Order: sequence, then C-alpha cells, then structure tokens
Amino acid sequence: MGHEVVAEVWRGDFLESVHHGTVVATDPSGSPVLSVGRPGDVAFPRSSNKPLQALAMLRSGLDLDGELLALACASHSGEDFHVDGALRILASAGLTEDALRCTPDLPLGEQARAQHLAQGLAAAPKYMNCSGKHAAMLATCVANGWPTDSYLDPTHPLQVATRQTIEDVAGEPVAQVGVDGCGAPIFAISLTGLARAFGRLAAAAPGTLEHRVATAMNTFPQWVGGTGRDVTVLMDALPGVIAKDGAEGVYAVGLPTGEGVALKIADGSSRARAVVIVAVLKRLGVDVSKVEDLATVPVLGHGRAVGAVRPSLALAS
Repeated sequence: MGHEVVAEVWRGDFLESVHHGTVVATDPSGSPVLSVGRPGDVAFPRSSNKPLQALAMLRSGLDLDGELLALACASHSGEDFHVDGALRILASAGLTEDALRCTPDLPLGEQARAQHLAQGLAAAPKYMNCSGKHAAMLATCVANGWPTDSYLDPTHPLQVATRQTIEDVAGEPVAQVGVDGCGAPIFAISLTGLARAFGRLAAAAPGTLEHRVATAMNTFPQWVGGTGRDVTVLMDALPGVIAKDGAEGVYAVGLPTGEGVALKIADGSSRARAVVIVAVLKRLGVDVSKVEDLATVPVLGHGRAVGAVRPSLALAS
C-alpha cells in the first residue's frame, strides 16, 4: 500500500520516529472526503470486520441483542463478564465451551490477564478475545441446522453469508480471503469500503438489522472492548458512534450522520491508531473534547512523560 506519514513520535523537541499509514473518511453516500495514502488499496480489516460479521449472523437468523450482540462484535479484554457472556451465548444454543474452535489464549486485557495468571489458570478458547464472535457464529449455525464442527471453513454456509454481507455493506467485492488470528476466515476489502460500511451501520434506520448492531455497540461499549480500552472510551464519550479496533494497526469508526473512517498503520503498531482517529474526527467537525486523552500518547523517559505521539501535520491542520 502507498502509505504516508500519519503520526509523529516526539521526544522533547526531537522528532524521533514516524508512523506511516493510510487513512480515509467517507461521506454519507460512501464517497471519500478525506484521504491520506492510497485508501483504494485492499487490506485485511482484521477484527474491525466483526460488526460486519455480526450483521451477517443477524441476517442469517441469529436472535441476539443488547450486550451479547455487542460481545459478538468484540475483541474483548477477557474480563469475567466477557467470558460469562460468551458462555451464555453458547448455552442459549444448547452448546458448551467445547464447541469453540477459536485459538486457546489468555485474556487480552492487562489486568484480566494478570488476575488470570495469579489464579494459576491456563489459556483456553473462552478467554480468547474473539470468543464472543465464535459463540455467536456457533449459535447461528444451530439456528440454521448448519454443521458446527466446520463453521470456520470458508465454504461453510455461515462464511459464505458473511462474505456476501461484507460485500453488500462495503459496496465492493472481497479481494482476498485469509485466516484470521482466531482461525476464522478474514475477508480483504479496501479501507474505503471499510469506512463506507461503518458509516452505513452507524446511520442505519431504526428497525433495521444494521441499526441493531450499531445500537448494541454504542449502548454497551464495555462489551466491545473492556476497561480502559480506547475503543470503549471513544464510544462511551461520543453518542451514536461505533468504533472497532483490529490487529495490524487497523481501526474503523462510523458516525450517526453517516460518515465513516478507516485507517491502517503500516508497521502494524497499535499506539498511533487512536491518535490518528481522534485527529480525523476533529477534521470532520466532531466534538472530541471528551476524548482528548486519546489525542496523544505519552512518550516516556525514566517513567515520566517527556514527549508524545501526535498526528502528523497533514492530519492535525
């Protein structure tokens, strides 16, 4: 991809490093109104795909709402309520955690992981940050009479329906299929398509399945991320906004007015994602005063802030 500088790392008054990336914002019609880099190039959205995957499940007959639907969209921190929620989704379909095919893992959140290890607990699929999505995928299979042991196969009816839904809301064909970190298929689209999809979800009319996904995410942001996570802070502070982080430096946001934003940090780092997102939202006229803490990331020296990660001048102006 043709990336450009989107964030700068300052140590005092010295520019120490930069993050290259690609950023795009789309208007309510889905057309780009702000772009840095080449947002028409394709990328794996990674976990930013999860709200679109959840929409596919609802379209396939999954009966899920509220915090559990938010959990289906989540890369959760592995806090107790997240794990219990995933087990509740499974139980509603008559399944147990043995049905999960996601990768065994420790909790994603630092505090949850520390507590987990202090209790002497091992890695397991239910603690993996994608377990809510996988539980919902399994529940969708049960609702349709589809096989549950092969739900991660790209040719499985669930994954075929997911691909079709992503293509529909992104307004473009999937360019590549890969395997995500959790084992599920991952579908590559352009960052423009990802931004367009998030704008459509966030601005969807009441009564639609798209609105149902957006409402669950914005009403229960702690279920989408977890304690202290930037994606949770962002949705908690900005009414009607949906946001989803993804691995390898991906982030996507949808505004209730129909605009969408998507970005990818070229080196895959997560530290500049929120910084860039806040800068773009500010450029779009969003009041970001309640998320100013996300606008920069401190650079530490001897345990104290001696500089900051800031948006590039191109984005901050």
